[in-house]
Amino acid sequence: MKTRAAILYDLNTPFKISGVDLQSPKENEVLVKMSAVGVCHSDWHLFTGDTTHALPVVPGHEGCGNVEEIGKNVTRVKKGNKIALNWAPNCGKCFYCIHGRPSLCEAYTDLIWDGYLMDGTTRMSINGKLLYHYCALSCLSEYAVVPEASCVKMPNEIPDDVAALIGCAVTTGVGSALNTVQISKDDTVAVLGAGGVGLSTIMGAAYAGASQIISIDIVPEKEIVARNVGATDFLLSDQDTIKQIKSITNNRGVDYAFEAVGIPKLQELAFEIVRPGGTLVLSGITPMGSETNFSGAVLTRQEKTVKGSYYGTSDTSRDFRKYADLFLSGELPIDKMISRSYDLDQINEAYKDMLAGKGGRGIIRF
Repeated sequence: MKTRAAILYDLNTPFKISGVDLQSPKENEVLVKMSAVGVCHSDWHLFTGDTTHALPVVPGHEGCGNVEEIGKNVTRVKKGNKIALNWAPNCGKCFYCIHGRPSLCEAYTDLIWDGYLMDGTTRMSINGKLLYHYCALSCLSEYAVVPEASCVKMPNEIPDDVAALIGCAVTTGVGSALNTVQISKDDTVAVLGAGGVGLSTIMGAAYAGASQIISIDIVPEKEIVARNVGATDFLLSDQDTIKQIKSITNNRGVDYAFEAVGIPKLQELAFEIVRPGGTLVLSGITPMGSETNFSGAVLTRQEKTVKGSYYGTSDTSRDFRKYADLFLSGELPIDKMISRSYDLDQINEAYKDMLAGKGGRGIIRF
């Protein structure tokens, strides 16, 4: 069949919208008619080369759609189901899956990062030349063929754009606050970066009952949306950030700091604002090959902890539905993150707005 999709042919060149040939789903695969896809920085890492990936590639990993067709042996979903897409499908059988860490599943990692689906091939081509998948999803397309393991059924009543954000930003950010660490009542929290993951982290911290949630960003306009989703304080990041944090935390620093951008220098700043005995959580993805410098002496003498958080330490089959239910009950204001919408032909404009620091999350709507 034919579909229209965004394609990245070369680094630092605009995405191009073209007609693409899409094969039917094979065994354990699903054809999805996309309805909403989040404008996420992770796709932009493909553009810059900060994430190394085979080209040409169809990006898109934060999406919601409806099942159009199922391949042989598919049992999780059926035609017509609304689904959110999981960009880290898991096998349920490997060491990490059986030890409760399915987001670290090792069964499909190499195939996915080589740009393939689970059988080591792709389903997309243009003029007879193959196109690579991103995260086994490539959902910046009107239709996508994805693994069954990437499909999580969503309630019909949840808005499509909210379900799309649950597929990445929400699960990453809320999960970092509830799964990677367990924030509790009266904890003090700082979140560096007020993009999709940072705002979701704020929501998770607020849901957990944190007494103080400090949002830190370089864009003043982001204060409104940060406060709307639960921040109690907002600071502009500058040379006085450490001093400002100390001044509003009894000169100690915060119990938990979350770096949700993926910049080494910002991670180092976050380490400085954690109190002795506190924890730094790294949920932002830094460029491949970059390094972050933390003092071993400080780690030891001040008993600070540094933890990585990949996809919110999630079990997507559990957490997607949990976050959907919390949204529907009014406990996670995911919709307050959404500030702009675009159609597929406006994808380059959407990323331009994201890079300009416009607050909230943009959504590509089909």
